Amino acid sequence: MRLQSYLAGRWQDGSGPGSALVDPVTGATVAVASGDGLDLAEALAYARDTGGPALRAMSFAERAKLLADIAAVLVENRDRYAEIALQNSGNTAGDAAFDIDGGIGTLKYYAGLGRKLGDARTLVEASSDQLTKDEAFRAIHLWTPVQGVAVHINAFNFPSWGLWEKAAVSLLAGVPFLAKPATATAWLSYEMVKDVVAKAGAPAGAISLLCGGGRDLMDRLRPGDVVAFTGSADTALLLRSNPNVLAANIRFNVEADSLNLCCLGPDVALDSALFGLFLREVGRELTVKAGQKCTAIRRVLVPRERLAAVAEALSAELAKIRVGDPRDPEVRMGPLVSKSQQAAAWEGLDKLAAEGRIIVGGNRDYAPPGVTADQACFFPPTLLVCEAPGQARAVHEVEVFGPVATLIPYASAAEAAALGLKGGGSLVASVFSGDAGFAAGFAAAIGPAHGRVLIVNEAVGKSQSGHGVVMPQCVHGGPGRAGGGEELGGLRGLRLYSQRTAVQGDQAILAALIEGSATVAL
Repeated sequence: MRLQSYLAGRWQDGSGPGSALVDPVTGATVAVASGDGLDLAEALAYARDTGGPALRAMSFAERAKLLADIAAVLVENRDRYAEIALQNSGNTAGDAAFDIDGGIGTLKYYAGLGRKLGDARTLVEASSDQLTKDEAFRAIHLWTPVQGVAVHINAFNFPSWGLWEKAAVSLLAGVPFLAKPATATAWLSYEMVKDVVAKAGAPAGAISLLCGGGRDLMDRLRPGDVVAFTGSADTALLLRSNPNVLAANIRFNVEADSLNLCCLGPDVALDSALFGLFLREVGRELTVKAGQKCTAIRRVLVPRERLAAVAEALSAELAKIRVGDPRDPEVRMGPLVSKSQQAAAWEGLDKLAAEGRIIVGGNRDYAPPGVTADQACFFPPTLLVCEAPGQARAVHEVEVFGPVATLIPYASAAEAAALGLKGGGSLVASVFSGDAGFAAGFAAAIGPAHGRVLIVNEAVGKSQSGHGVVMPQCVHGGPGRAGGGEELGGLRGLRLYSQRTAVQGDQAILAALIEGSATVAL
């Protein structure tokens, strides 16, 4: 199969042999994609000139219906998508559901938001401000959709959720998008967009897809365009350092590397229900998607006096995980997506092992029963212990994008917070504690370095959404190493695709603007 791109309102094939997409269990090629020779300037212009005006002419309620229609198309084809995720990403049924249903759920959530905004086409912030002694002279802040195109560059690990969580916000804001999925797992994105283009009734130019290399994509952007990027920090730096991106002041949102942590509070008894929740959460985050999640737990902070007991309990938790070919319904963890990702994970583990000791996994010749190690891309669940985290560097700087985490002991709440901050900026942290003082103090102390903090006690233990689950109601992103970006967060997500304009004037005239807009309270 050769994947095509949907650009300038038509399906197109890139030139040359292209790049192979493989089954990470068998090593067999499942598809080929090439972006070479495609006219990206034409594609972006078509989105700006055709898709943009069409979307801006629609009300929020009409855009919401489009999102709901897209979600309905995806639901209709869900089983086929799960099979593609198995073949191209090595996903178990649970992994595929996490990705596919995450995309569908986010579309539905933003469709619901759009319906509440009604017939308006712009947003206005709830408050107005008096500017002088004259009470009639005031200012409001108006949000209008940018008049460019949104370029969505997505990582290999979430070809569904990564595509649709960005698309949902962009389309609701009234901005057309061009999605560039990572080539290695682009088959699922391709099939989804193909179905949506055929059945969802999106305006011409609202949706574009580029399968294969982007080449000169950054060179073709113009003022008013937006880039939303998910991937490695090195690639993000390369793209946003592009001379054209800098000269045109392109709005550029980045979600990059992240050394997310989970902290066990000193109050948690080892025989408590809360400790059981902690073990299951760490085990789940280590193995869902084979640890290939930007929100996965990489550092596990535990009270120093309980380090040995926690290490033993987590080792037992990981021993329950059956790793292998996801075609086996009993398997709970599949392979990494490619040989290059497998090699990068081994390289990263070597750096971590230089500062700690491996207590689970870490064997390079690992292969599940019935699998050929030379062809497959498996990596065993691996747990390390770093006894001296205050002097270590790699554990706070190297993210192994796979099923690898490090136990880190702390002696006090202050030391736990200091170690949390050493990650240099992360997407999410979680703390398991029934001590409100410890949990609140820890969350406040590490807040400046984290985009989200999840606090779990027994009261919410069964209902909480999970450390690694990105809820569309909450902002997603993080400072520093995590990219400095922010997306989702309900209506907050529309800010990336909107120009916020302070409008000053007579209160009576401003009232007309307010009347024609939907109000947003932030």
